[in-house]
Amino acid sequence: MKSNPELQKTIETLRKKAYDEKSNLWLRIAEDLEKPSRQRIAVNVSRINRVAKEGETIIVPGKVLASGDLEKNVTVIAWQFSNSALKKISEKGKALSLKEALKSKLEGKIRIVG
Repeated sequence: MKSNPELQKTIETLRKKAYDEKSNLWLRIAEDLEKPSRQRIAVNVSRINRVAKEGETIIVPGKVLASGDLEKNVTVIAWQFSNSALKKISEKGKALSLKEALKSKLEGKIRIVG
């Protein structure tokens, strides 16, 4: 059982959406978030810049950290962002929390980084 009630609620919402939409994407993200905190994914902005293509949606089932620069217009969805990473992503692209992303319709190419 997770000690963070917001994280637990997000995981439950991800699982429900996965079963409702028969989507392995949301199920994979829920499983990644259920891992112990020391095993949870942390990705730098530089890595997102390396793997993302222009206009793509990137999902990080963990935290986005600020090291590096973003040179492409991408949408980044993550459980958490460092303040600096949020600023860097917002200058070039768009940053959404998982909670916000679950309420919106995702379109185009989606890639999980982590």
